[in-house]
Amino acid sequence: MAQPHHARTATHHIPPDSDSEPDDHTSSSSSPPLFLPCTTHEPAQSPAIYHLSFNQDYGCFAAGLDNGFRIYNTDPFKPLFRRDLDSRAGIGLVAMLFRCNILCLVGGGPDPIHPMSKVMIWDDHQSRCIGELSFRSEVKNVKLRRDRIIVVLLQKIFVYNFADLKLLHQIETVLNPKGLCEISHTSSPMVLVCLGLQKGQIRVENYGSKRTKFVMAHDSRIACMTMTQEGRLLATASSKGTLIRVFNTLDGSLLQEVRRGADRAEIYSLAFSSNAQWLAVSSEKGTVHVFSLKVDSGLVTLTDDRLHVASEPNHSNGSGISSLSILKGVLPKYFSSEWSVAQFRLPEGLQYFVAFGHQKNTIVIIGMDGR
Repeated sequence: MAQPHHARTATHHIPPDSDSEPDDHTSSSSSPPLFLPCTTHEPAQSPAIYHLSFNQDYGCFAAGLDNGFRIYNTDPFKPLFRRDLDSRAGIGLVAMLFRCNILCLVGGGPDPIHPMSKVMIWDDHQSRCIGELSFRSEVKNVKLRRDRIIVVLLQKIFVYNFADLKLLHQIETVLNPKGLCEISHTSSPMVLVCLGLQKGQIRVENYGSKRTKFVMAHDSRIACMTMTQEGRLLATASSKGTLIRVFNTLDGSLLQEVRRGADRAEIYSLAFSSNAQWLAVSSEKGTVHVFSLKVDSGLVTLTDDRLHVASEPNHSNGSGISSLSILKGVLPKYFSSEWSVAQFRLPEGLQYFVAFGHQKNTIVIIGMDGR
């Protein structure tokens, strides 16, 4: 595949339903700025929020708005910078690369800044786009690491080399309207987890061993997933939203199953603590549950952190295991479930995303209502 030399902008056109290799990149030497300088005044009317997402280590988060995007520090909470458009044009996705100046932007809302089939690579130091990837269908998600860009479409995933935007890998998936995909950030080579080719199936790509593993995680469709930084543990939830399962990505084995509740609920986010001892879950019920994990310490590097639970657990058993577990095998599985050790109740009607803070005993929760 021919590659541009010293290209400022690269365009990649990919047919939505073709298995053939995409067209070669085309390039141009410059790209005009899209954003005005950072401003200090607030607009008379608050902008609509189309997107919220944390960066790789949860140290900050991005908001995609109907007039640009903003970046905030999580702890302490404070705005870091904002980029406003010279006209009302929406940002539906902001993908950060830790705290560096490179971001990926996708248009969103009724008036997107550019077609939602295009990924713009934004250099905030230069205040302009330095590259782009264009497709013939809507981009559902973008994941970044220092050496890769992963673009998720409705039924395909494309893996690119960051340095030259060379296409390295294509993956076909079942319908993926949420753009579900997770990648490792601290391990090299990369571990990638995405949907498989059938309902409830996940696919694990280990680029180090060059092995692909398929795991039937749930009977229903996958609704949410997350992975530890090094890519060894994966947590998944189905569209039912009652059970969360934790898997070993190396062999696909089920390590633990925890129960959020008995009623169906849409799971908005899952998050591991840095030491993989805790798992946080947010749902449409307006609650955040924290579960104690019992994974093999050899799977991840654990520290001495311990979560101090300020609120009372729902169950007297501190382990989070139902006191009726003695009857396992006699009563339904529900009665022997592992329950959360802490809950946080929040106003309903908002979409909440949860993460663990850098300071000991802290959880970060951000929410949006789209207004």
